[in-house]
Amino acid sequence: MERSLAPFILKDLQKKIVLVSGPRQVGKTTLAKNLMQEYDYFNFDNSEHRLALGEKSWDRQKPLVIFDELHKMPEWKTYLKGIFDVEGIKPALLVTGSAKLDAFRKVGDSLAGRFFSYRLHPFDIKEASSLIEPEDALSRLLNSGGFPEPFLENDPIFYARWKKSHSDVILRQDLLDLSAVQDILSVETLIELLRGRVGSPISYTNLALDLKKDPKTVKSYLELLESLYIIFPVRPWHRNIARSILKEPKYYFFDTGMVKGDDGKKLENAVACILKKQLHFLEDTRGVSTELCYLKTKTGKELDFVLSQDGELTHAYEVKLSDSSRSPSFALFEATLAKAYMVQIVMHCEREKTFPDGLEIRKAAAYLAKIDLRA
Repeated sequence: MERSLAPFILKDLQKKIVLVSGPRQVGKTTLAKNLMQEYDYFNFDNSEHRLALGEKSWDRQKPLVIFDELHKMPEWKTYLKGIFDVEGIKPALLVTGSAKLDAFRKVGDSLAGRFFSYRLHPFDIKEASSLIEPEDALSRLLNSGGFPEPFLENDPIFYARWKKSHSDVILRQDLLDLSAVQDILSVETLIELLRGRVGSPISYTNLALDLKKDPKTVKSYLELLESLYIIFPVRPWHRNIARSILKEPKYYFFDTGMVKGDDGKKLENAVACILKKQLHFLEDTRGVSTELCYLKTKTGKELDFVLSQDGELTHAYEVKLSDSSRSPSFALFEATLAKAYMVQIVMHCEREKTFPDGLEIRKAAAYLAKIDLRA
């Protein structure tokens, strides 16, 4: 299955170093190796490959050189800068890596003007639509998540075994690579707490009480889990970004199969993943500044998701499992959503419909198979 980022990466490889980050086992290496028939490949975790990288002894007759997990090399940015400045991009240079998102997105002056970066997400319904019917793809997302191997295998026992192995590697290898955290049991407990609280605003203080840790420590754990592509936050919308950051976020899992709860919670998580993926696509391919947020009144009433592009709200979404009647949440934020495209996404939708103010009621699988957030 060709990944949707592939043609954009191929185009950029003609001009820049390309950095591809994303969760472990999301398919970064497979994507890289499928871009061209011939390539030279080096993984920094391999001792022989490390020696070759130190010698810079790759085959320069190949059209593409792939550096995997290069961010583990000391001064890796300076290393790439030297190659680019001396040799240019013949062959093309592609760097992939798990974790350390900020290391890829904020590479500093060393690589300024020399790279473009992409974030690879798990499969969604749109990306899988060439091979799998939308309803089937949505069912797989809810039960096994969108990571390529369990998504394509589509077997609950296989997914359970894969998930355990995947989590163990992240927490006992990647976490230690990324930080000096020794209390892995507390991090595992935090993940377990979050699995049951998807879609609910999270209080650092309450989590700290549950874990018997101070709030600052809990917040640092959450930031680590973000860096490891296990979770991502969705914050309440506010034009003042600082105020938004101070308010209670919701957390969603990159792997929807991790969610504890009914299909309604899983559907909300799946939609959050799809929207986040689409927004990252806009940022990485078009340079648009985006945010995925939710709306909340002082009395606690909420609208599931709102999307902003370059500071303006462009889309609003409410997610329902089976309720095809118009959600009152849209009316609560009528003024805020004056210019936004409004959609109520319903998994078991009796009848699609639209309203005079532009609100649309749409079947989840069919709508998400064709979603396009370009304003």
